[in-house]
Amino acid sequence: MGYYDEIDQNNRVERKKNSLLKPVLSSLISGVLGGAVVYGALTYLPFQDHNKASNETEHIAVSQNTNDQEASVNVAKISNQGDIAEIAEKLSPAIVGISNLQQQRTDWFGSRQDSSSEEVESGSGTGIIFKKSGNDVFIVTNNHVIEGASSLEVTLSNGDKEKAEVVGADSLTDLAVIKINNNSVNTVAEFGDSDNIRVGDQVIAIGNPLGSDLSRTVTEGIISGVNRTVTITTSEGDWALDVIQTDAAINPGNSGGPLINMDGKVIGVSSMKISQEGVEGLGFAIPSNDVVKAINQLMEKGKIDRPFLGVALLNVSELPDYFLRDTLNLPSDVKEGAVVGRVQANSPADQAGLQEKDVIVALDGQSIHNTSELRKYLYSEKKSGDSVKVKLYRDGKEKTVTVTLSSQDLSQT
Repeated sequence: MGYYDEIDQNNRVERKKNSLLKPVLSSLISGVLGGAVVYGALTYLPFQDHNKASNETEHIAVSQNTNDQEASVNVAKISNQGDIAEIAEKLSPAIVGISNLQQQRTDWFGSRQDSSSEEVESGSGTGIIFKKSGNDVFIVTNNHVIEGASSLEVTLSNGDKEKAEVVGADSLTDLAVIKINNNSVNTVAEFGDSDNIRVGDQVIAIGNPLGSDLSRTVTEGIISGVNRTVTITTSEGDWALDVIQTDAAINPGNSGGPLINMDGKVIGVSSMKISQEGVEGLGFAIPSNDVVKAINQLMEKGKIDRPFLGVALLNVSELPDYFLRDTLNLPSDVKEGAVVGRVQANSPADQAGLQEKDVIVALDGQSIHNTSELRKYLYSEKKSGDSVKVKLYRDGKEKTVTVTLSSQDLSQT
């Protein structure tokens, strides 16, 4: 299974039976294996949302504990556990501001032209310095902070500004690693164990809400919930993101900043909040254990490896009843699943015999209600080379197909 483009849910199906498949599945789905995850959309709001940035691979490993840093670098340590002022003071040098700069062509009167070009700040966020090797300083942030940038600028705690390059980025995990070259950095943050956090644990967030004017703002709160899952829409499609819920104030510009426990360790990376009338105190961070896993792959390969299936999908629940009945011939009790709209040539799905209009309802005996669940199962439980039993309905008849998954780059999907 590869990466995905978003599903356009605003299109409508024309009532012509013989031509329904193309209008419905082609216009509603683009990319490979589309889904439904929104960094916001109407409810979940990302702090920034840009287009995808280019990746550059850096082969350096990351450990859960950063005590293996070079002697000249200090891992921020807290002597007085629970002292928020000390935690903020010790961690602040490891927190940076990130500016997403994009080219804008204008003439003397401000109208867009091709005759001149300048870079303007399209968005901003926060980053966490987690490793230094020689003069290379590595920073983790949210992918949506750096997407679409023609260049990135990092502002250090002392006010110095450095150009940054992308080491690796991944839209579905909403994580990215960037690096700068600077010999003055001498503090890195340490990751804690997010599996050991409890509801009610005290935490603080540090970030740059609304930009550099309020840099390194510290807010206090608690862990409001663990093992939360929010559905987000990314530039690569839909994804069910596992997050930590907190009531520590998180605002635009906090994206990529740390959620810190009372030991001064980073147990999450701030990513999103719920922003709607009558709602407050609902912020979310990516758990540190998930962050470390992603960082290791981004540092090594510049991307996250995922098993590839090779189909474009749409949720059964998004299609009108007459289409399900007249075109797909689904049994009346089948109300959920994932409809195959396109099969990529020579893909694992193609080789296993999957076809357009197949309706996938289970993988390895586990019910699949939508494309997000299908993706989540494959990404969490499978790897390239594994086989998966796909239960589906084809022209109303149930059958099971075994697919051997492969690995595929985004550029090949």
